[in-house]
Amino acid sequence: MADESFSSPNDKRPPPVVRPDSPGVRVPPPILYAAAVVGGVVLDRQWSLPIGFDVTRRVLAWLLIACWAALTASGVRSFWHRHTSVVPIRPATALVITGPYRFTRNPMYLGLALLTAALGLFLNTWWPIALLAPTLIIVQQWVIAREERYLHRRFGADYDAYVRQVRRWF
Repeated sequence: MADESFSSPNDKRPPPVVRPDSPGVRVPPPILYAAAVVGGVVLDRQWSLPIGFDVTRRVLAWLLIACWAALTASGVRSFWHRHTSVVPIRPATALVITGPYRFTRNPMYLGLALLTAALGLFLNTWWPIALLAPTLIIVQQWVIAREERYLHRRFGADYDAYVRQVRRWF
């Protein structure tokens, strides 16, 4: 039987595709949330949807910014302590279940949703907030679903036990 890993000089087949150990996320999630904000600004120029309530709106926006910053900093710190990458296109070397990951499996995506809403409030337009719903659906289908399949494949029973204990969003 011939060794199939050997290729002769006459072999015209392309080399095998090596899939990196990663979830296969193609678009960085912050770009998806940024698209909601930019799209909201563009739509607001055509069809204005002001929020109003100047002082209340700004206070709420700052509160959402503080929540985003706390979730993001705590999430990044949890990844750092486990010596694994926060970037979803890189391999996971550890399952992170500490910090905000004790309460939600996606604290940084939740934080980005809060940031998107805060920016809508600062910009005084409902559009980014309205575009957040389709953004969350896209993040769920194109990012989180891939990450969950990858983490199940990578960590097996440990990840499955984590999924049973912690909700996806909150």
